[in-house]
Amino acid sequence: MARRMRDGAAAVRWYVRQVMGDDAYATYAAHQRAVHPGCDVITEREFWRRRHAEQDANPGSRCC
Repeated sequence: MARRMRDGAAAVRWYVRQVMGDDAYATYAAHQRAVHPGCDVITEREFWRRRHAEQDANPGSRCC
């Protein structure tokens, strides 16, 4: 029973992190290292700057 609750909590945590984009940089960095192993990966700070600038320049459909 405790294992099921732990697994359920882990699944909820993963889902919330995906929806909120909390692990977007980690996903980006892993992709860059796997697909482009010889290239440098930008810093997390620069990643978030570029991501927010892109969202501001091209807002698309979002609630706010």
